[in-house]
Amino acid sequence: MPQNRQRLHIGLKQTLSMIGPYIGGRLRAQVRAVALIVLYMVLFQLLVLGVPIEGAAVITGGIIVVTIGLAFFLEGLLIGIMPLGELCGVRLPEKTTLVPILLFAFVLGVGATLAEPAIGFLKGAGETVTAWQAPLLFALLTRYSSLLVAAIGAGVGLAVALAMARFLYNWSIKPILFAIVPLLLLLTGAAWLDPDLRHIVGLAWDSGAVTTGPVTVPLVLALGIGISRITGRADRPLSGLGVVALASALPILTVLLLGFALRPVVPAPMNRADFLIAAERPDVAGLFPNRDWERGYVLSKLGPQRSLPLFGNDRSALDSFVAKMERDRSLVYGIFGSESSFSAWLASSFSSGERAGFRTDGGLTAGGSPSPTSLDLSETFVGNLGVSLKAILPLCLLLFLTLAVFLRERIERWDEILFGVMIALLGMFLFNIGMELGLARLGNETGGSLPASFTEIQVGGQREVIRNFDPSVVQTAIDANGHASRFFYLGRGTSFRALPFEPRDFDPQTREYAFFPLRGPLFGYGLTGFLVVLLFAFLMGYGATVAEPSLSALGITLEEITVGIFKRKLLVRTVAIGVGTGMAFGFAKVIWHIPLLWLLVPSYGLLLLMTALSTEEFVTIAWDSAGVTTGPVTVPLVLATGLAVSQKVGAVDGFGILALASVFPAITVLAVGLFITQRQSRLLVPAEE
Repeated sequence: MPQNRQRLHIGLKQTLSMIGPYIGGRLRAQVRAVALIVLYMVLFQLLVLGVPIEGAAVITGGIIVVTIGLAFFLEGLLIGIMPLGELCGVRLPEKTTLVPILLFAFVLGVGATLAEPAIGFLKGAGETVTAWQAPLLFALLTRYSSLLVAAIGAGVGLAVALAMARFLYNWSIKPILFAIVPLLLLLTGAAWLDPDLRHIVGLAWDSGAVTTGPVTVPLVLALGIGISRITGRADRPLSGLGVVALASALPILTVLLLGFALRPVVPAPMNRADFLIAAERPDVAGLFPNRDWERGYVLSKLGPQRSLPLFGNDRSALDSFVAKMERDRSLVYGIFGSESSFSAWLASSFSSGERAGFRTDGGLTAGGSPSPTSLDLSETFVGNLGVSLKAILPLCLLLFLTLAVFLRERIERWDEILFGVMIALLGMFLFNIGMELGLARLGNETGGSLPASFTEIQVGGQREVIRNFDPSVVQTAIDANGHASRFFYLGRGTSFRALPFEPRDFDPQTREYAFFPLRGPLFGYGLTGFLVVLLFAFLMGYGATVAEPSLSALGITLEEITVGIFKRKLLVRTVAIGVGTGMAFGFAKVIWHIPLLWLLVPSYGLLLLMTALSTEEFVTIAWDSAGVTTGPVTVPLVLATGLAVSQKVGAVDGFGILALASVFPAITVLAVGLFITQRQSRLLVPAEE
């Protein structure tokens, strides 16, 4: 007879006492993953560079939100999305044929890429690129950013489909790598011959590192393991591995192909003067949504005086447009990102009297400082909510329809899965907000201050004011080309420093002169300052890798394969050394303007040679370990830092750091693997004799 079921009523206090330790454990895990690299960057900037962090309260709040958001997102992924992916991985091979499996794998790869937390950061990187120096790169990151994300997703989709075919037919990964990598290097060499295509090479190779995050890797591994079970290979330690390597390589191919396709509709690189003259041309104007955005972009990059040709050398037309920007908040947000950035630009470009003339009833004070409004916050919330919905819901809908409609599989515990999806959505929403307010700003802060180690830079956000300024102290200097410039000496104790004089920064009514102080070189103009930056990059890569939890899981697999000879800790340290070395080379590339091709070809040539000499087990582990190190926290921080450094040193772009941070760990793992293999062979010889 059926037993009577009684409901157990649990109060709020008892509920919290049960789930509190669980939530606390999840949060502590994310704090460990985030705190090490963030604390390192903060301490380096404060103690080594001696530069205070601007907006420290906002950055701190953003990092806290990132930590909470990442914990929610991963928990929702585990509860709601992963069970759907695992069920698809098991049931698809049982109920369908090869073509539907490969089609599903492709669509899953695309959907998982769109849901990656770090993919959204690429869309915000366009503001660091100068449109006339690298028009194609600028267009890919701004006007055609949706096409860029679609190309990256298509690359991952192809990679997942190829990996599933490999699992079904038990293909070796070596021939696949020997086919793909030389093709990528050949296309990269062809792109390098074109002045415009050359600038997308770093973006393309970095795209492979952005895709292998906390969504893509678990889902495709679940699908691969499910197929391995059907084919009878699920008990092998390498079941499901190799997907990360392919998912890191094929997006490079699709982004390069997209660049070749868009090249005819984008203007060639040009100097600033030619760009301003050609601003009316359809190909140049096509880089921007409309004429107002084009004018606002040029003003933000060049300032009022050098932007005058775009306004017919009519200062009144320029002033009218600035006043229009002050009224049009959507234009301000689209060009400057926030009202505070627009306010800072106004303060650095116009005198207080001029800024007072631009003032309207909503927005800025007469002094140009941002008044507290909720508009920026609401824009941030609404924008990131839309991004989160577009990322999570299509992926969940794909998995649900595949199970319910195509496979006719009953989904159990649907309420738990729905709860997990909602948690994942909330987590991504919080993560995106925290990335915008915390991680990206911290990366910009530290990256913008790093060049002070070896050169003199302007320290942004620390505007100083000289009261009772006397214009008669201003002097004139002339250079070897006959160009005159004005300057004055500023006393600091017993030392004096020459500073450039900008008439717009002097207010004759208040007799105040405002300027951004210069800092550096902290370690002189010699090699020491450069070595400090390279050491910073190495330690940053090493620390971020040691804290990566997915790498530890990969180390356990390798320890099983080698019967304890290749320890988990040894793999973690080997990969960390490789990532740190790659990041050091990446920062050297940005600082010294080293062509990325010169670093990619030798690195991948060496890697292919070592791949040919290594066993299948070590090859899959090595190539996969290069992908799992670039997590959702590392990618935004590294990209933001590299892009900020590139702006300070005058490089066209700061991409390529993640690409080098991916190839060097594969080299170090294979190097250790070859050493261990030879050692094993020497130990086995006496026993055979």
